[in-house]
Order: sequence, then structure tokens, then C-alpha cells
Amino acid sequence: MPESRARVLVVEDEYLIRILVEDMLADLGYDVAAAVGTFAEASAQAAKGEFDAAILDINLDGRDTYPVADILAKRGVPFVFVTGYGERSLAPPYRDHLVLPKPFQAGQLKDALSTLLA
Repeated sequence: MPESRARVLVVEDEYLIRILVEDMLADLGYDVAAAVGTFAEASAQAAKGEFDAAILDINLDGRDTYPVADILAKRGVPFVFVTGYGERSLAPPYRDHLVLPKPFQAGQLKDALSTLLA
């Protein structure tokens, strides 16, 4: 369990997956700062939200979330990409970034967040 309850932004357009990730985070001792499913919500949260890390689905209803990732990076907020398409599906500038493959287990999520928040 994290020593302090880090706040995490969840960006996932599939409702059931979003709820599952929220439950995993709670079980791991994290607080969900926000859980959003649209590009507009993700962009707004990335720009103004208060959280320590983000879980960012690469694809929201067919739209790449790289602009959201860029906002997070500019703010210095660590994030992990989530994708069902494999690491090689990431655009070249983002291929060195931490990726969680869908589907993932709570242990993988815990490891990713531990890396991000270290």
C-alpha cells in the first residue's frame, strides 16, 4: 500500500473497464481524483485537475490521446499508457513511455504506479 494516498486520474472510454480500474485503485490504496471517458473531459482534467499520476487509454472513441499526454508531460505529471494494441502501436515519440497492456491485473497496475510515483 502506498504510504500516502496518491490521487490518480483515470482516462478510459469503456465504462466497465473504467469502473474496474477505479476498483483496483481503491483496493491498492489510491484515491481516484477523476475518472473520465471523453477526449474533452480528459483534456480538461489534464490541464487543470489535481492528481499525482494518470492512467491514460491511448484511444478514446477512435481518437488518439497523445495531446492529453503532452499536456500531462508539460505539467510534469507522470502517466502510464493503456492499450489493447501492444506497445508497438504507440506513435514513435511515445514508444519509450510506460505501457500497461489490456487486459492487465491489479499487480501490474500497482507496479506501474509504483514506478511512476517513485
